[in-house]
Amino acid sequence: MITVRDYKETDAQAVGRLIASTYSTFNLGFASPEELGLFLGPFRYADSPDRAHQEAIAQVVRSEMVFVAEDQDAIVGVLRGRIDRLASLFVAGDHHRQGIGRQLVERFEQECRQRKATVIRVAATEYAVGFYLAMGYKRSTGLRSGWSFEGHGLPFQPMRKVLSAGPH
Repeated sequence: MITVRDYKETDAQAVGRLIASTYSTFNLGFASPEELGLFLGPFRYADSPDRAHQEAIAQVVRSEMVFVAEDQDAIVGVLRGRIDRLASLFVAGDHHRQGIGRQLVERFEQECRQRKATVIRVAATEYAVGFYLAMGYKRSTGLRSGWSFEGHGLPFQPMRKVLSAGPH
């Protein structure tokens, strides 16, 4: 059974590993092996026991709102954001198409509504556009090229969703 809960600092290493794995696999296929570390930033050190690496990961994960999805005590999804922006969403590849991303986004949208947000924006990777369209997000411009940490040339689709007043 999947449980969605607030992130805790003790989740940082597991979240770092999840992000490093899913980001590399589903979003960074265009990057050369030399470029991959630039796009991953501190997540390139997700398996490192070095405290400085782990603190750098924890610092990047910190956000106004962070939720994790657990499956039998293993973190299989994470969403980071603030009141008007969904910053990132990652779900373990072997847990795709099980409603985990939907649960995380619905929790985030509910929290945004409670904080009186009216619109949520997201810079969706090409891989995630279909998911966000299914969640009611709309493309707001054409495909763009952006950056991730020191890596440049990450294709993304700006999207937005107008929130309804009531719960979904």
